[in-house]
Amino acid sequence: MRIPCIYSKGDHNNPLMVDSPKQTAMGTGDGVRRTSLMETLLGLLRIRIKRGVNLAVRDVRSSDPYVVVKMGKQKLKTRVIKKDVNPEWNEDLTLSITDPNVPITLTVYDHDLFSKDDRMGDAEFDIKTYIEALKMNLDSLPTGTIISRVMPSRHNCLSEQSCVVWKEGKVVQDLILRLRNVECGELEIQLQWIDLPGSKGL
Repeated sequence: MRIPCIYSKGDHNNPLMVDSPKQTAMGTGDGVRRTSLMETLLGLLRIRIKRGVNLAVRDVRSSDPYVVVKMGKQKLKTRVIKKDVNPEWNEDLTLSITDPNVPITLTVYDHDLFSKDDRMGDAEFDIKTYIEALKMNLDSLPTGTIISRVMPSRHNCLSEQSCVVWKEGKVVQDLILRLRNVECGELEIQLQWIDLPGSKGL
């Protein structure tokens, strides 16, 4: 079985494929314990980067934005959309989840040909509420049922309430994130979970 688990430094869209079980060395004091990646992998998180709203202008009149997603050592990025401060990516990026307590960071950049790409703000979110919803037995619920809500606060980047919803047999969470360290801009994203056969699971 082949699973995505490590992302190449040169091309952040494409995961490197490794044969399962992947063996990783873990120190145990006087010896080394070998552990399979599948023993620690809970599943895959698909993040749909839907669109940006009122992003900052970094060129003469517009920007060429793209989004970089980071979680621990994993790093993915969307395609660049030219000259648009309200870009629609509708692009799916998939992370391997081993520790749901690790926050996920989204950073927007303006692509430049002849200079370093300019930052256009960032946002951070966690998936703990979403993971808790995944652990519930929801099969009998009607589609559209709201499972839980996360309110905007000083401790998160939400610009409005985010609902975790049971939708057509899946647990889905839509988030609108207010970008930090920039004069304006929001990102709209959606979370979906992918169970991976043979993994530790939730």
